[in-house]
Amino acid sequence: MNITAPIGPSAVIRAAAQSHFRTLRLPSPFQPRIDALMRTEEWSNWAGYRAPNSLWDEELEYFAIRSQAALFDLSPMTKYRIEGPDAEAFLDRLTLRDVKKLKPGRVQYTAWCDDEGHVLDDGTLFRLGETRFRLCCQERHLPWLLDSAIGFDVSIEEETREVAGLALQGPTSFAVLRDAGFGGAERLKLFDLAEFPHEGGTVTVSRTGFTGDLGYELFAPVPLALSLWDRLVEAGAIHGIRVIGYHALNRARIEAGLIVANADFVTAEHALRADRLRLPDEIGLGFMVDPDKPHFNGRRAILAARQEKSLRHVLVGLEIEGNVPAEHAIVYHRKKTEAGLVSAAIWSPMAKRNIAIASLERPFGDTITDDLWVEIYAMRELQYQKLMKRAKIVPRPFIKLDRRSANPPGLV
Repeated sequence: MNITAPIGPSAVIRAAAQSHFRTLRLPSPFQPRIDALMRTEEWSNWAGYRAPNSLWDEELEYFAIRSQAALFDLSPMTKYRIEGPDAEAFLDRLTLRDVKKLKPGRVQYTAWCDDEGHVLDDGTLFRLGETRFRLCCQERHLPWLLDSAIGFDVSIEEETREVAGLALQGPTSFAVLRDAGFGGAERLKLFDLAEFPHEGGTVTVSRTGFTGDLGYELFAPVPLALSLWDRLVEAGAIHGIRVIGYHALNRARIEAGLIVANADFVTAEHALRADRLRLPDEIGLGFMVDPDKPHFNGRRAILAARQEKSLRHVLVGLEIEGNVPAEHAIVYHRKKTEAGLVSAAIWSPMAKRNIAIASLERPFGDTITDDLWVEIYAMRELQYQKLMKRAKIVPRPFIKLDRRSANPPGLV
């Protein structure tokens, strides 16, 4: 006779705690197609999803962005549906920019802050209709958004798992859309959006992206995801379409001088130290601030910092001598005084320069802009070699491609 001992509550809890490794990352709506193409097995965690750092070759994936058409899975990006009679007023109160100027069929790059003016996140705001918006960003903010919406007639729902997203970027991206049957996409100017029919539903296509190149972003309900992928890949075969991972995209965004939350700055909700918090002006987002708006989160603190000249940091672009990337290198003034830190750096194939994005502590980068150096540690025959390289402040973006904003878009 077999006697099985009863399993107590503590045993259940212990078993659950020990089986955490069995919990897999969430699959993207496009996971079957991505898995079929995966060769490198370089995966990472993006907001709980299993996302590819690269699929076949990081270098060639980057060049697909700059010379062909690159397809990148955006689905893990956090997405909120915000709608209702007070949606415009709520978002105008929440974000830095004037949402009243955002017309239906347009997209706005924006950011939002806490009451002390510290940046919580940046993202893109899509105006899908008079009272219907989609907010896309890096981090999750549902409690903050719901608290901020008290008193407004508005509904807010996270739709990350319900909406699939793709970025189609590169010089032949429009040609792919045209041949895929998206008639009218040629009328989309930079930051325009439109809806197109697909498989009995609709796909939202915007002329936006994170590469500084000609490109589009497409959003569709999850049930339409795979058919949308197949439609683009089939049409793009003749135009050299390639699927890429995050590392290639990251190279392109650095060349474009674009920043990433919790990479180039620490968001207010994640900062553990008070000196890590940043105002919009301290991370290059000051252009978003509309001082003529009567009120928005952080307005008083942001304008006071400007008036009192109490801004402590500045985000700059650097060009560095040599060809060794300076990622996470310390920036010095006259080789002895710490001036700041590099947050992102690459050797740029397009600019043919060693470039970086760095956060400097004022007055460095503000009134003191010369005699800057970076301390790089390069591996040389199994030993790190310290390199002190000159750096100079240069404008961002590091490259500027006319095709990004050309109207009509090119068919190259």
